[in-house]
Amino acid sequence: MPVIRKRIITDIKEIENIISKARVLFVGMSVNDQPYVLPFNFGYKDRTFYIHGAPEGKKIEYMKANSKVCISLEIDSELFVRHETMACSYSMTYTSIVAFGKAAFIEDYDEKVQAMNLVMKQYTDKDFKYSKPSIDGIVVIKIVCDEITGHIRGV
Repeated sequence: MPVIRKRIITDIKEIENIISKARVLFVGMSVNDQPYVLPFNFGYKDRTFYIHGAPEGKKIEYMKANSKVCISLEIDSELFVRHETMACSYSMTYTSIVAFGKAAFIEDYDEKVQAMNLVMKQYTDKDFKYSKPSIDGIVVIKIVCDEITGHIRGV
């Protein structure tokens, strides 16, 4: 009978390989003991995640009030069953990343474009051009991480 094993990953190259395969980044934030978690498209480079969105809303309020965030992403999740008739033997295998960092709003136009290029590189190999109104109309946030760990829970 296979046993589920968990491995902690600290090697940044292995972590970045996992990040390169992810499609959704979850960002957890908190203000006045009220947690708030949202999914984002994202880009990544050098221990820094980049996200974007509308320039208003709870995410903006929360990150301006408290820049500390927690990030989570996962890949390769699958249901694992030891005994089909025993509910407690059902579990999940997965590979995940958890990171902690600080959110900062990017104001510089050229830096916003560079961040959006990283976001688009996460999903495609194409190069893009952006209109000034489209870049000016979004908020771009960089999250510099001071701690990143990976977890593999598998058979």
